[in-house]
Amino acid sequence: MSQAALLFEAPAAKAYTVTHARAAGEKAGRLAADKADRMEAGFSERAAAFVLGYLAQHGISSGELVTDAAKLAGIRPPDDRAFGPVYATLARRGRIVAAGFCLRRKGNGTAGGRLWRLA
Repeated sequence: MSQAALLFEAPAAKAYTVTHARAAGEKAGRLAADKADRMEAGFSERAAAFVLGYLAQHGISSGELVTDAAKLAGIRPPDDRAFGPVYATLARRGRIVAAGFCLRRKGNGTAGGRLWRLA
């Protein structure tokens, strides 16, 4: 007596690296920021001004804390990922610098949150 067996082999998975994850996150942020700017003209500029003002008043703060404060102040994009490009642009332009890392309150298992300060 013998039993037939079907063997299913999954195709080889591509290696998913930190570089891929970072690129996917940056793309999601750009898409979210573009949508926020389409839905509310000037979102990115208002958010950037808020971040700079908040850091000037409160000093070193986590991005999550500043983002939550911006939302309480009425700067509410459809997706919080829209704030990522705001921080990245300010950092690239030398207006803010990373001051360390902290535990995340959000992020589903992502690495530590970033602390920011004025440059």
